[in-house]
Amino acid sequence: MVPAGLVLATGLMLAACSNTPKDITVGWSPEKIYSQAKDEADNGAWDKAIGLFEKLEGRAAGTVLAQQAQIDKAFAQYKTGEKVQAAATLDRFIRLHPTSPAVDYALYLKGLVNFNDNLGLFSSIINQDLSERDQKAAKDSYESFRELTLRFPESKYSPEARQRMTYIVNSLASYEVHVARYYASRGAHVAAINRAQQAIADYPGVPASEEALAILVSAYDAMGIDSLRDDAKRVLEKNFPKSAYLQGSGLTKSKNWWRFW
Repeated sequence: MVPAGLVLATGLMLAACSNTPKDITVGWSPEKIYSQAKDEADNGAWDKAIGLFEKLEGRAAGTVLAQQAQIDKAFAQYKTGEKVQAAATLDRFIRLHPTSPAVDYALYLKGLVNFNDNLGLFSSIINQDLSERDQKAAKDSYESFRELTLRFPESKYSPEARQRMTYIVNSLASYEVHVARYYASRGAHVAAINRAQQAIADYPGVPASEEALAILVSAYDAMGIDSLRDDAKRVLEKNFPKSAYLQGSGLTKSKNWWRFW
C-alpha cells in the first residue's frame, strides 16, 4: 500500500508540472526563434521579445546569431525602461565580444540608454536638487559616446554621438548654473560661488559660463570681496564682451549691473 503522504506529494508535483508554462520554442531552429523575437519587437511586444532573445542566447551560444540576440535584447530592455538591465547586457556583450563589428553600436546604445534628453530642464529646482544618480547617468552616457568616437571615429554612429556629447556638457553646466542662481537668489553666496566655480572648472568654454561668471561677480560683491568681484568681472568682459550682463541687462543705471537679484 502506498503511503498517503507519498500520494499527496506526487499529486502536488503533478499539479505543479501541469501549471508550468509550455515552451512553444521546443524544436524551433535558432533562426525561427530569432525571426519570432524580431516580429514581437516590431509589434512592440518588448517583454515577449526579451524572453525569446534570452532563449536564443542559450540555444545558440557561441554563434553570431546569439551575439545579435544579445544586442537586440539590450535594445528591447531599453525600450521597456529597464535601463540598468540594458546597460548590464551591453557591458557583458562588449566584454565577451571585444572584436565584434557591432561594438560601435553597443557603445552607442549604451550611451543612449543613459542619455536623458530632459537633462538641464529642471523646473522643480526650488524643492529638490538633481540626484547623484541622474548626474552619474549623464556622465556615463558621455563616457560611452566618448569611447565610441575615440575608438570608432568613422562609425556611422559617431556624428550623432558627438552631438549628444555637446548637449550633455552644455546641460550639465546649465544645471550647475541653475543651482548657483537658486542659491544666490536666497543669499547663500558661498554655495552660489562654489557651484558657479564648479561649472566654469568642469565645463570650460560652454555658453553657461557667461552667467556663472556674472553670478560670481554678484556673490563676491554681496560679500564685500571687491578684489575677487573685479577679477570675475574682467574675465567676463574678456570672454563675453557683448554680454547682456555687461550691458545692464535691463536694469536701471543707478543699480550695479551685477546686482540682478
